[in-house]
Amino acid sequence: MKVVISPDSYKGTLSAFEVAKAMQAGILAVDPSIDTIILPVADGGEGTLESLVASTNGRYISHHVLDPLGRVIEAKYGVLGDNETCVIEMAQASGIMLLQEKEKNPELASTYGTGQLIKAALDKGFRKFIIGIGGSATNDAGIGMLKALGLQLKKEDGTLIAEGVSALLDLASIDTRQLDPRLAEATFNIACDVDNPLIGERGATAIFGPQKGVKEHQIAYFDNCIKQFADIIEKQFDIRLHDCKGAGAAGGTGGALIAFLNGSFHAGIDIVMDAVQLKKHLKGAGFVMTGEGQSDRQTLHGKAPIGVAKAATSANVQAILLSGAIEENDRSALLKYFTVVESLVDENISVQQAMQEPYYFIRIKAQRILESYGWNNDR
Repeated sequence: MKVVISPDSYKGTLSAFEVAKAMQAGILAVDPSIDTIILPVADGGEGTLESLVASTNGRYISHHVLDPLGRVIEAKYGVLGDNETCVIEMAQASGIMLLQEKEKNPELASTYGTGQLIKAALDKGFRKFIIGIGGSATNDAGIGMLKALGLQLKKEDGTLIAEGVSALLDLASIDTRQLDPRLAEATFNIACDVDNPLIGERGATAIFGPQKGVKEHQIAYFDNCIKQFADIIEKQFDIRLHDCKGAGAAGGTGGALIAFLNGSFHAGIDIVMDAVQLKKHLKGAGFVMTGEGQSDRQTLHGKAPIGVAKAATSANVQAILLSGAIEENDRSALLKYFTVVESLVDENISVQQAMQEPYYFIRIKAQRILESYGWNNDR
C-alpha cells in the first residue's frame, strides 16, 4: 500500500517536514513495507519555503540582505527540484520574527531585503518565482522591495523622496526607467490567502498594521501615506490598487507585486500542491495523512489540510487529519472532509506534553490510527 504524508507545520514546535517524518515513523511501525511518500505542504505563510524545497528535493541559496531595520543578515531562497523555479519567502528577509517586540517600527520597517533576494535570484538566472508573502514586519506598501529593484520615487522637484513610509506624502511621480529589465522576463506567482484591499477599513494598515506596531491613532495617517502611493500609481499607470483584492497583503507588498512585477495571486496551498505534484502522487494511494498545529472551522477556509483533503477527494483517496489540537465544536464540520479527525491533545495527553514532545506523540498517534481503523497493506 502507498501512503502520502502531507502535513503543514505544527507552529511553535515542528516544521512540516519534521511532522511528516514523525507520521511516517508511526505508519511504518504498523507495517514497514508500506510505501510512504513525504510531501510536506504549507498555505503560503512561513514554512512554505521549507515545504517546497523538501518536497521537491530542491536546494537553498543564501544571500546577505538587509533586515526590516536595515541590518545585514543572511537570508535564503529556495530552488525547486526542477532547477527552474525559485521560491522566496518574504519572512526570510522582511519577517516580523526578525524583530523583537520593542523593535517594531511601521515607519521605518522596509521590504528592501525581499527585493534584494529577488535581484539575487535574477542574477542567478531564475525567471520563475513563487513568492510567499506571509509573516512580514512591514507596512511600507512594498516600496522597499521596489527600490531594491530599481524603482525611483520622486518629489515634485524630481529629487528622490526620503526613506520611511511618511515620505510617501511627498511622492509626485514614479520613475520606472531604472527598474530591473529582467523583471519583464519573469513570472511571479504570489502564494497568499489574504484578499484585503490596499487601503480603507479592511486595508493593509487597518487590519494588519497593529501587529506590526501601528498604534490606533496612527492608522489613518499611515493609510493616507499608502493612499498617496496608490493615487500616483493610478494616475501614471492606470492601475487601481486602492480596492484591489490582495493588494493589502503583507503591508501592501501584494499591491506592489501586482503593479510592477505583474504578480498573480493564488491560494498558497494550491501553489504548493501544484509544485510538489500532490495530485500525481495521490493516484493509487491507500490514504493521505495531513495535519497542522490546531484545526478548527478556519481550517476549512484555505488552510493547507483542507487543500490536501479536497485533492484527495478528487483522487478518490481517503484523508486523515492528525493535528496538535482540534476544536471540538468544529469536529463535525471537519469530518465532512476527513475520514478520521484526531488530535494529539486528549484526555491522556495535555497541551504541555504535546508541546514538549510533539514528535513522540505524533508518531504514537499515527500508529494508533492505523491500528484502530484497520488500515493494512491489503487495503
